[in-house]
Amino acid sequence: LVQNGPKNLRLVADGQPAAGADVRLVEVAPNCFDCHVTTTDHAPVTLRWEVPATGVAGVWTTGSLYEKRLRADWEAPDRTSRVSVDAPVLCAFGHRDENICCIAVSDALNTATLRAPVREEDNHLHCAVELFAEDLNEDEPTTLTVRIDLRGAGFSETLDRVRQWWEEASGLTPMPVPEAGREPVYSSWYAYHQNVSNEALLTECRIAQELGCGVVIVDDGWQTLDGNRGYDFTGDWEPDRMTDLRGFTGAVHDLGMRAMLWFSVPFCGVQSAAYQRFRGKFLTENHRWAPVFDPRYPEVRAYLIEKYERAVRDWCFDGLKLDFIDDFRVYPETPPGRANGRDYASVNAATERLLRDVHAALTAIRSDLLIEFRQRYVGPVIRRYGNMFRAFDCPADAVTNRLRTTDLRLICGSTAVHSDMLTWHPDSPVEVAALQLNNVLFSVPQISIQLPDAPAEIREMIGHYLNFYNRHRAVLLDGRFTAFRPLQNYPLLRAERDGTVIFGHFAPQVVALPETWREVHLINGSLETAVVLRSTAARSVRLRVVDCRGRVVEEVVCELGPGIMEVAVPAGGILSVT
Repeated sequence: LVQNGPKNLRLVADGQPAAGADVRLVEVAPNCFDCHVTTTDHAPVTLRWEVPATGVAGVWTTGSLYEKRLRADWEAPDRTSRVSVDAPVLCAFGHRDENICCIAVSDALNTATLRAPVREEDNHLHCAVELFAEDLNEDEPTTLTVRIDLRGAGFSETLDRVRQWWEEASGLTPMPVPEAGREPVYSSWYAYHQNVSNEALLTECRIAQELGCGVVIVDDGWQTLDGNRGYDFTGDWEPDRMTDLRGFTGAVHDLGMRAMLWFSVPFCGVQSAAYQRFRGKFLTENHRWAPVFDPRYPEVRAYLIEKYERAVRDWCFDGLKLDFIDDFRVYPETPPGRANGRDYASVNAATERLLRDVHAALTAIRSDLLIEFRQRYVGPVIRRYGNMFRAFDCPADAVTNRLRTTDLRLICGSTAVHSDMLTWHPDSPVEVAALQLNNVLFSVPQISIQLPDAPAEIREMIGHYLNFYNRHRAVLLDGRFTAFRPLQNYPLLRAERDGTVIFGHFAPQVVALPETWREVHLINGSLETAVVLRSTAARSVRLRVVDCRGRVVEEVVCELGPGIMEVAVPAGGILSVT
């Protein structure tokens, strides 16, 4: 029993009587505890404790998206994570966005299940962390730490503390991000799907570069003439459709842009030569898309690494988009253990070894390598091997894109968070199309429409927002980031650095200005036509309002506050106050 002020924490470890587990609870700061678990036999262990559900509004996890509500104890767990799926962190937050109970596990490699449901009989959070559910087949003792943070800081700040703890205490140092990883991207996927060509993409690049993009991603389709949106021809990775990839990257570099190439890492299609070569070395052949390579075989890892090396060394790509990592998992038919040439028993450990070796091989070719991973493989271990984390697919869905990028921002620190590729119906009014961009400006925008066919006002809108992003990305990406009201889908976001404050305003509300600031920019990411500011002191200010195309609507010097002031800002416009 650990007591500190109003907080009591009674922690129970459940396991088999013969389980060789030692559990030690240490208070590392007032109301913040580390539970150190050491096991010799790696039998399953569950840690349990209770927290009064006083003022709990919901529960945040890396994959909760719209489901940030408080669960009951008879529902499914809040989150199960492993190296290639989500991150082992959970934060029960209050009605003022404050932390009630944040749980994190230092071991982000192996499977862990986190729970913080309410029990109706006593109105307590019955928290639990389940460890060692999978057989690790390890001979050496394993020690990990479960952090239980009961401090009442804001949930954004609390999650950033977890990110720092992973980096510092667990040694999970993230991969450095070259400046190109923070530049807006043109992606081929939604615009072309598998119908890509050198000529079409170079035309797109010329326009995209003028609008503010610095990187192009060549997505699925470059490697196959098949256009069925399937994966039957993955695995060989020969450029059957885009035959002159070296010529393509040379032309992209001449434009001053970087180029990246897509691979679906786990899939080996039944129409590929690789399928015949690696028969018997798959985690499953019953996947709905394609057989899944077993990374526990060293020859599988070597084969994949050679394919990626060729793309960077011979075709001169500046980076890779490595997709579908989360399909590396144990399937019902996955053979267990180290046997028949497998040098790992754990699929999680073998996946990490593959990514580690890919990182080492490719950064030896070029030190400023770009690697993109997609939500859900966004945990702290994966941050060591990728420097661009993209929101999971949500085509034409501005609100979901905002939620996904915000959830990523809260735990990703210096790693560049990218939006899902932006697309919209060509008949959309410019203000509606603008929602796709202005909702994701606290991440790196990725554009995926056919720009040559876009009306002039659409190009003007894209150029305006990308220019704003490029001018302010040090604040948008590196500033102190705060997300507000997660249960309401983050209607307000804020980043601040060196006196510059940028708000993302996505629903009608009063925006409270901080006590001190030099300049404020408010992005009206909605179709509302006015915003309301609250200031605590009187200031003489210059107000500048532009519409979603960057055209000046109003510029005036006036008095601001103290009190509330309504300012007309057109849909998708930006209000700047200095």
